[in-house]
Amino acid sequence: MIAGFDFGTTNSLVSVVVGNRVIDVLDDEGLPHPSVVRYEGEEVVVGREARHALEEVGLGVYGNTVRSPKFLLGEESVTVGGVDRSPIEIVADVIRHVRSESRRSSQRHVLGELDRAVVTIPVNMNGPRRAALREAFAHAGISVAQFVHEPLAALYGYLRGAADTDSEIRGLMRRNVLVVDWGGGTLDLTLCRIEPGRILQLRNGGTDTVGGDKFDEVIRDEVVARFSTKHGISKSDHPTKEARLRLLQDAERNKIALSERPSVTFYRPGYFPESEDTLEYPLTRQELDAITRPLVTSGIREIEALLDSVGMAPAQVSLCLVAGGMAAMPSIRSRLHELFGPERVLVPVNSATLVSQGAARIAHDSQRLVLAKPIELEMARGSRLPLLRAGTTMPNDGEVCQDRFHLYCTDPTDGLAKFSIVAPTELADQPQASDPRTSLGMVAIAVDKTAPPLVERLELDVKVDDNLILSVSAMSKQRGDEAHASYFDLEFGIGLPGSNDLGPIDIADTEAYVPDDGLIARANVADQQDTRLVPGDVFYQHRPHAFSRLPGPDQATDEQLIEHLYYKPCAVCKRKWGDPACRCASVA
Repeated sequence: MIAGFDFGTTNSLVSVVVGNRVIDVLDDEGLPHPSVVRYEGEEVVVGREARHALEEVGLGVYGNTVRSPKFLLGEESVTVGGVDRSPIEIVADVIRHVRSESRRSSQRHVLGELDRAVVTIPVNMNGPRRAALREAFAHAGISVAQFVHEPLAALYGYLRGAADTDSEIRGLMRRNVLVVDWGGGTLDLTLCRIEPGRILQLRNGGTDTVGGDKFDEVIRDEVVARFSTKHGISKSDHPTKEARLRLLQDAERNKIALSERPSVTFYRPGYFPESEDTLEYPLTRQELDAITRPLVTSGIREIEALLDSVGMAPAQVSLCLVAGGMAAMPSIRSRLHELFGPERVLVPVNSATLVSQGAARIAHDSQRLVLAKPIELEMARGSRLPLLRAGTTMPNDGEVCQDRFHLYCTDPTDGLAKFSIVAPTELADQPQASDPRTSLGMVAIAVDKTAPPLVERLELDVKVDDNLILSVSAMSKQRGDEAHASYFDLEFGIGLPGSNDLGPIDIADTEAYVPDDGLIARANVADQQDTRLVPGDVFYQHRPHAFSRLPGPDQATDEQLIEHLYYKPCAVCKRKWGDPACRCASVA
């Protein structure tokens, strides 16, 4: 049986589907497992015990403990308690603990060995961090069947778990759904459309600067500042790191408590070591809202920026589904109500566990991710070469989807061949040439600038791996130059509950989005040896007789003639093309 695994910044959770019911595998306190590791000599303390140890005086120092180890992935090593440790092994310790606890729980007969899982990831997690996370799972004895974006898993889990799934899907058919997954470490966003048979991502976004951990830090620091100002605490009276960490734990608990209570009290005896003063500060919900307002505002701006990136107004969003632990904060709900209207904002009762449950349902239903939009190469004369078509099934564990393309350089004048990788801004199975594109990036390689156009051969390798990373490798035959790039900001689709037939994508018409004007690099690669693709100014340098207008092969087109003349000064006054001071051609 394949489980769903949400390895979270603050907490981690395993869920599994039995029959038509999803089961969350919780710890002994009936809660998700804290993503906390504590190293005490040779002993590794993980989860709830490590979390409680942070709150006990005299049990080690903060330097022995790692909170939110997911943020460390991608680094070579970190120092924990004076010992250099691999972030992959630290994360593996958390995963290993969750696996061990789940296997000895009362649901062991349901989970089996828990050696395979659909694992959720933040939308902005880059390639090296995804690869490191996969390796950490392997070290813990779990193979990653498939990665899924956290908010996409939440949306699937919501639809699949609805009381009347078919009715819920009918109500959202061909409509836009925004998923706001506001968790302890990141704010993850995905804007989706519900289409016949599938959910398709329009655009992803998010940030790791407004997660719940940031709220905790701001609340703690503001409480200390206000208390110190009121009671005249000296700025030199610094609490210990351990005391600050315990107060951070208080901030997290009190933040949650203020969702249901009008006020709470921070109380830490002897918090200030010099004066031995006790920190005691009552905090009201109104004060909490004022303290955290800048963070909430920053999160709302991320949402507005995501909508602006596809030219969509909040009124065009039919449902705003809110998941993650921060969904309980009244101030966040209030701001979302202001933006979308209360009737279109939904915070499910299982919002804190929705991501894990969605991953479990995806695993149970054997759903596979597909590309929501085609990946294209910009070529000369505004044409585009499809590299990967919309609907391409994404690789599972150990698989790779790849292809090679043979190209030519139409304009080697500057010694570079430029490969611009794009995707349509809107959803379309067969986008038109006039449809707007979003740039994923550009790869440039050196070519022989002395070679005539369409002579030097170019090779372009394109692949998507099981970490959902698009890799592009370009090579020039004559110069022997190579360049590589990878992109993780891709959009995916997944079958609707009850459907895993992902056939050709048939997209409803949507309003075209016109991006702001800006400078672009002139594409100079082609997939055929056609002289009409060569810019006129370059073509003239290598075949001037083609501009003579005398009968013969490969004559310059009108467009090439204009391009050639554009760079030539006026034969009379020598002014540049288009100079309003040049009136030579208009003089009688």
